Amino acid sequence: MSEHSIEGKKVAFLLTDGVEQVELTSPWQAVKDAGGVPTLVAPSSGKVQGFEGTEKGDTFDVDLTVADANASDFDALVIPGGVVNADHLRVDKDAQAFTRNFFEQHKPVASICHGPWLLIDAGVIRGRSVTSYHTLRTDLENAGASWSDQEVVVDQGLVTSRNPHDLPAFNSKLVEEISEGQHAGQAA
Repeated sequence: MSEHSIEGKKVAFLLTDGVEQVELTSPWQAVKDAGGVPTLVAPSSGKVQGFEGTEKGDTFDVDLTVADANASDFDALVIPGGVVNADHLRVDKDAQAFTRNFFEQHKPVASICHGPWLLIDAGVIRGRSVTSYHTLRTDLENAGASWSDQEVVVDQGLVTSRNPHDLPAFNSKLVEEISEGQHAGQAA
């Protein structure tokens, strides 16, 4: 899928119940295919319930709780969407701090669909160029971001996309940004 190798790079996937399943599984597979090592990080241990739209999908084993996770142990962060997932993550103080730490360490972060809601509450969106599911536009602009309706927007290591239809472009840019490593412009 990509000419970029991320061999051995560790990628945290931050999510909880209500995640849009394909926005987890597709980037996860892209990371694995490029040689990366994905880890599922969630607020609680056990399993996370995926959804396919409004229907329950598969469950996924949590590898590490966000309270026990440290951004220093990872090379990048992926925040999948799903309305319920994103709404719960955005108010989770540990999820906010974990996300903010990636920006403070200048590491790539990729977020799709409703995932960018967490970026608002983590305090890392002001002055950034992003896209998202269209209903988040006003929230992101009110938080100081520049929003555009594009399949993928890349801004100094921050990768955002609108919806599952954008996954091919999202996955490609995600792997590319991880292969490039830290970005000086990626800051909290």
